[in-house]
Amino acid sequence: MNLVFLGPPGAGKGTIAAVAKDFFDIPHISTGDLFRYNIKNETELGKEVKAILASGELVPDSVTIKMVEDRFTQDDTKNGFILDGFPRTIAQADALSQIKEIDAVVNFVLDRESIIKRLSGRRMCKSTGRIYHILYNPPKVEGIDDETGEALIQRDDDKEDAILNRLDVYQAQTEPLIEYYREKGLLVDIDASKDATQVFEQVKAALK
Repeated sequence: MNLVFLGPPGAGKGTIAAVAKDFFDIPHISTGDLFRYNIKNETELGKEVKAILASGELVPDSVTIKMVEDRFTQDDTKNGFILDGFPRTIAQADALSQIKEIDAVVNFVLDRESIIKRLSGRRMCKSTGRIYHILYNPPKVEGIDDETGEALIQRDDDKEDAILNRLDVYQAQTEPLIEYYREKGLLVDIDASKDATQVFEQVKAALK
């Protein structure tokens, strides 16, 4: 099953993808992870991306597409995949349609107010990367990591101004994709306001 996950930051795509990949036995392909992997392992594409990012430019579609196409050559994708963070633009979606046939596009729907509440409440342990939430998953002691005893931090991109900016970018870039896939009859809307278990039940029912 070849799936694309769409949805604004904070809609829980990554959380659901982690469960779905085990359930469907297909890999979760996040473009963020792909970039990090290629840069860390100094592949040809990784070196190219590193140089682009160092110059302050945005990574062009052609490089991102090549990286995803390269990932599809690995054996674990033969029964399908979950794409998360790609495509982001119509041009990327057109390119993807030339490479793979997509079975469904799962669109996680969440209102702006809920997104801000979810993201601005996140706190992180810097040394381990463990994520907490002041409302939904608080540490045992407020502001302190359960395991290391370190003070938790709020990432800059989880501050309200940054969240609003991310949402504006998402709306401008990615929302046109929703209509693009709706017109192709591939889009499935999922109410992402519920807890992760309920959201995944919706996904399973929609993909039957």
